[in-house]
Amino acid sequence: MSSEGDILVSSGSNGITLVTLNRPGKRNAITLSMWQEIAKLFNELGAAEDVRVIILTGAGDHFSAGADITEFSGLRGDLRSGKHYDAATDAALIAVRDCRKPTIAAVRGYTLGGACALALACDLRVGDASARMGIPAARMGIVYSAIECDLLLRQAGLANAKRVLYCGTHFGIEDCAAMRLVDMVAKKDALAQTQALAAEIAQNAPLSAKGHKVVLEALASGSAHAHQAEIAAHIDRALESADYREAIQAFLEKRKPVFTGR
Repeated sequence: MSSEGDILVSSGSNGITLVTLNRPGKRNAITLSMWQEIAKLFNELGAAEDVRVIILTGAGDHFSAGADITEFSGLRGDLRSGKHYDAATDAALIAVRDCRKPTIAAVRGYTLGGACALALACDLRVGDASARMGIPAARMGIVYSAIECDLLLRQAGLANAKRVLYCGTHFGIEDCAAMRLVDMVAKKDALAQTQALAAEIAQNAPLSAKGHKVVLEALASGSAHAHQAEIAAHIDRALESADYREAIQAFLEKRKPVFTGR
């Protein structure tokens, strides 16, 4: 899979798909059409059998400076248009958060506002020394949505979430790591370490990653009881899978298993 334009998509033979926000001249500022494309794209990638891990990053030196504010006067200039714009943003974040494949954000340079929320919607975040993360809502006079605040809260905790939102500034990599805005700090380039992490995940059983994501998200949201049937279905499918039989056979033969996702 590949595409051109404001969002680039490239897939390798190892099942790793790279999604790149591609407006480097604008620090990858995200337009309304890009928010809409992100939602569509992650829903499609989540359903694609040949995709095992998705990396989200930005072209050039930055992940993204956030939403393209130059659009706000026209596309987010009043309550009605603002609600339409915010609905598109929330849909994109939900699509990334609920994507059925493991997702990793490679955080470099500015990762601000809605882009910070986008990185937080991924399962994991790898940042490097160039990373600057933050949410400048307080400096824009706006209140972030429940989904955006929830992504921040569950990753950083209540006190750190308040610090990020109240201060409205951006934080360097040491603060980002301390507040858990990033999960891993790359010694050099964030994308290179993200690709290595993705390769480690991609070699394992896809049904295991998919099932564990369902279980962990249900536990994190306090909805495990309501999702008992879905969780049980993932456990049963894994037990009945060819990959499970392959893992046992590979162990007996003292070799590395080859997983197909079936």
